[in-house]
Amino acid sequence: MNKNAFAPTPPMGWNSYDYYDTTVTEAQVRANAAVMADQLKDYGWEYIVVDIEWYAYKAGSMRDKFQYIPFAPVAIDEYSRLLPDPERFPSSAGGKGFAPLAEYIHSLGLKFGIHIMRGIPRTAAHEHMKIKGCALTADMVANPSSVCRWNPDMYGVRDCAEGQAYYDSLIELYASWGVDFIKCDDICNTDNLNPYGFGGYEGQHEIEMLAHAIEKQGRPIVLSLSPGPALIEKSWHYKKYANMWRITNDFWDEWRLLKDMFSRCELWQDHVEAGCYPDCDMLPLGMLGGGFGKGERKTRFTPDEQKTMMTLWCLFGSPLMIGAELTKLDGWTLSLLANREILAMLPPKCRPRQITRNDEAAVWTAENLQTGKRYAALFNLSEAVRPVEVSIKDLGMDFSKGIELWTGEAAVIKGGCLISRLPPHACAVYQLI
Repeated sequence: MNKNAFAPTPPMGWNSYDYYDTTVTEAQVRANAAVMADQLKDYGWEYIVVDIEWYAYKAGSMRDKFQYIPFAPVAIDEYSRLLPDPERFPSSAGGKGFAPLAEYIHSLGLKFGIHIMRGIPRTAAHEHMKIKGCALTADMVANPSSVCRWNPDMYGVRDCAEGQAYYDSLIELYASWGVDFIKCDDICNTDNLNPYGFGGYEGQHEIEMLAHAIEKQGRPIVLSLSPGPALIEKSWHYKKYANMWRITNDFWDEWRLLKDMFSRCELWQDHVEAGCYPDCDMLPLGMLGGGFGKGERKTRFTPDEQKTMMTLWCLFGSPLMIGAELTKLDGWTLSLLANREILAMLPPKCRPRQITRNDEAAVWTAENLQTGKRYAALFNLSEAVRPVEVSIKDLGMDFSKGIELWTGEAAVIKGGCLISRLPPHACAVYQLI
């Protein structure tokens, strides 16, 4: 199967992490899925992704001390494969895994995804557990020197046939559940994540093992790699084996992180293509933070910053994963997620190109090679109200007018330049005619 066909456009969905951290339950996943099906599916949103620690018992119960409880007990089968915690995911009891939850999400016309950590469970190695279809036990496949600094659950897998057998059995299980999307962590960039410092890409062979295992199953499972920042010199490898890869560390609702994303998008702008997407990370919109032990809160991004984020992500061609608690979705946030004109820039046939960027402003353009639609986005990156402009010559497009896609207002064109006077951190994005 051609893995690039698994995601012909950038994946769009919801991920549990920004609100629930490690604590999401089956009931909460189902509730968010129902909202997506009712209010967002018609706009292209389709993935429901259960993020980290779904297999850990009592996850989040010591959040004042640990994000990930050291060496906590986990649900696991006889072949060293992690299973959903039946206390939080009751439909998984009796060995059913995520199959019942996936079936429900599929019944809504949506797709189901899960987060995994690179490697094999440490508890499986310590207890010399079996690997399906393999004579070796987990301790012989695990690499005890390949560990994640921030999460204590896994050892890396050795680059050997038995290691491939482990990943084959893992994807076989996920495919049987009906998984459509896998977000694999501690694999995109491992530099500074382990104490041994193997140059940032020690999980390269495990990326390949995952891709080979997915290919063997014949199920179109999108493969997403985290965390970033992705290594630009490995762009060829990400594109060959994965569908999306994080170009940043965890992205949160802080202006400095959003401003920094402009330089990251500049670096990766030539690597967006069908089935292969540099990933700007989740959209921290709406209500966030409920699972972090500090209570929920509204996004810290201003309305202008939220529009800037949505514009850049769509114009650049990043996957879109909502971080908000969808059952508390407000009208403003819904308007951001359901703007068809903005979302129309997302498909990979809309090729992005940065025209200019400095500390105060940036200008991007794009042209949809299929529809012929052309776009220009002006961003004020400064702390003051200021005009942002670009010449028609620099845009390389012949046009006489434009419509701003957030407001519907006509573009201002003077002296051969497209001009917009913008508040701090704001943007204007035009369809050019």
